[in-house]
Amino acid sequence: MKLTVKPLKQKDAGRRLAAVDRVAADEMDLSGGDFIRIEGNQGAAIARVWPGYPEDDGTGVVRIDGRLRQEASVGIDDRVEVEPADVNPAESVTVALPQNMGIRGDIGSLVRKELSGQPVTTGQDVQLPLGFGLMGGQGQAVPLKIAETEPSGTVVITDSTDVEISQQPAEQIREDRSAAAGAGSPGSAEGPDVTYEDIGGLDDELEQVREMIELPMRHPELFGRLGIEPPKGVLLHGPPGTGKTLIAKAVANEIDASFHTISGPEIMSKYYGESEEQLREVFEEAQEESPAIIFMDELDSIAPARDEAGGDVERRVVAQLLSLMDGLEERGEVVVIGATNRVDAIDSALRRGGRFDREIEVGVPDTNGRKEILQVHTRNMPLTDDVDIEELAENTHGFVGADLESLAKESAMIALRRFRPELDLEEDEIDAETLERLDVTEKDFREALRGIEPSALREVFVEVPDVTWEDVGGLEGTKERLRETIQWPLDYPEVFEQMDVDSAKGVLLYGPPGTGKTLLAKAVANEAESNFISVKGPELLDKYVGESEKGVREIFSKARENAPTVVFFDEIDAIATERGKNSGDSGVGERVVSQLLTELDGLEELEDVVVVATTNRPDLIDSALIRPGRLDRHVHVPVPDEDARRAILDVHTKHKPLADDVDLDEIAAETDGYVGADLEALAREASMNATREFINSVDPEEAAESVGNVRVTMAHFEDALDEVVPSVTEETKEQYREIEERFQKAEVETEEEPPAPTFQ
Repeated sequence: MKLTVKPLKQKDAGRRLAAVDRVAADEMDLSGGDFIRIEGNQGAAIARVWPGYPEDDGTGVVRIDGRLRQEASVGIDDRVEVEPADVNPAESVTVALPQNMGIRGDIGSLVRKELSGQPVTTGQDVQLPLGFGLMGGQGQAVPLKIAETEPSGTVVITDSTDVEISQQPAEQIREDRSAAAGAGSPGSAEGPDVTYEDIGGLDDELEQVREMIELPMRHPELFGRLGIEPPKGVLLHGPPGTGKTLIAKAVANEIDASFHTISGPEIMSKYYGESEEQLREVFEEAQEESPAIIFMDELDSIAPARDEAGGDVERRVVAQLLSLMDGLEERGEVVVIGATNRVDAIDSALRRGGRFDREIEVGVPDTNGRKEILQVHTRNMPLTDDVDIEELAENTHGFVGADLESLAKESAMIALRRFRPELDLEEDEIDAETLERLDVTEKDFREALRGIEPSALREVFVEVPDVTWEDVGGLEGTKERLRETIQWPLDYPEVFEQMDVDSAKGVLLYGPPGTGKTLLAKAVANEAESNFISVKGPELLDKYVGESEKGVREIFSKARENAPTVVFFDEIDAIATERGKNSGDSGVGERVVSQLLTELDGLEELEDVVVVATTNRPDLIDSALIRPGRLDRHVHVPVPDEDARRAILDVHTKHKPLADDVDLDEIAAETDGYVGADLEALAREASMNATREFINSVDPEEAAESVGNVRVTMAHFEDALDEVVPSVTEETKEQYREIEERFQKAEVETEEEPPAPTFQ
């Protein structure tokens, strides 16, 4: 049957599997575990059938990884002949190890366990996942060579196969075979370094790059028929570590094009005209070896905007690059891929059709993307059953591909540290039995997570707080409004789309000091499972002109790149005071407010970014900032009533050893006017009273033994009540009630607002 080749899912790559469309598999009477022969125009590969993915049903596709595609000499979207194959069980297999691999003892059982069920042929290169990257090589796997099989031909390794280790190293067997059969013989070529299966979480971006590069190179006649020129260049931009260079390498490998790299600093020369000559040489070489890809990494270093470039050399290099990319001479089948994380620093003349025809943003991966990336990097790791890749993906907000690779490596290093006492590092060889016992646990990953910060958020990274709604006592109405405003749009985007409701841009939490505004913001960030950027108002202000506004721009730019994000402004009244009133700050405050206004409701849309601001002086905030479309939800965090005080006391006494006579209802009734911070101080003071009394009554030697008997009594709470007084007066409560009424009236009416009450 003829089927279309597609890439395999990341988690299944490297195991010689072919995921066959289930309808086609039924027609050919194939089931999971059977073997098939996949025949391309110039080669063939044997693979084991894997149940097809549900989305492929009836599409006539066979999904195989890059290694099998190379063996069958086919690319993605090519048609291949698929037929059932008879593969005999192997009685014995001789495997050749790499020369530099120092393992002592019998590794045969480990090889048999890892390769069990895989079809192998004499001369074939196999990747053995020994994990940890101890021996180097692709994706932490060791390249082995199948030296001999019994019987000959393609055989499958089973639990009863006798696996022997060849005396000759793999490199020598490879050289011998190449010399005997000619360098181009099947089986003599090594597998590609990077395939599409080694890239996780970038399906859409990869599809666009393939459409721009692979299609014109493999089927130029399509463009001839349409009467258009094929695309000449692709510009990949995005934060560092998201996989821009990796995409370029994978595309070059998959389409079998020659790959030429231009590294900015390397071509720069002190001699006049030499930099331009080196550029010309790269393009000429690529034309001779076409089809070719020229890859320029960190493009901003060799093609900066000419009006801002400091030296004459940079200007000449940019001019040379422009004429090479779109000059009088035809370039032929040469495509240029540029990569940069500073797309706005590149000369604008390069960013037009005919030079870089398409700009593709390679952004920070979402949860599913992170899961795919982790599957790639842990593919050859000996993971224990308690490692949950999905949970890891959910807990790594803001991590890019490079960070997740570091996480996998670091957890492997932590696992190695555990096994170090058993490893004799002085020896040249490692014991095979010890190697078999190496594994990476969930605890290793947790420990590794502590030491790795997400690079996309490094300057503004704040650990997502571990405060939940349960840690916030009372305030049920306030919590519900915050859930509706922040959590719902992120959790149910399809509902909001169907109802044609735009989510709120921002929330202003206001109320007396100590009522729990900051605590609510922390709980929101945790419950919304989003990135969290915390901005302390005064730290944005800078003595240099333009720096304060730049700080605001950068925060929102980071938030957009790493959406979904909660941007939290604590004490926003420090940077967003009413314009026209402050004459002593050279207008910095006014410019910061203007920048905030344009970021919140300017021409650029804020998607999946919510701003949460807190203040206890809402009367000072510029009125333009608190209109609908900016901080459009105003949530009053009131002084708690008796029921709320009881709930807050529950939170703060949950883990305290209370005596039976402690009546929290009575304490709640006696603490009218106390806010959350006061009640926390009250519980702490009562505990301190009990601690003081205990320490003064026992000898230091007896303290550890008898501390279990200590209890916090009602008397301790009554003493604490004399010490801790309420921080909010009745007058202050009344002022906040007036502000709440004013906000509610402003939301209902469009007429002029009444004057704000002033604070004493």
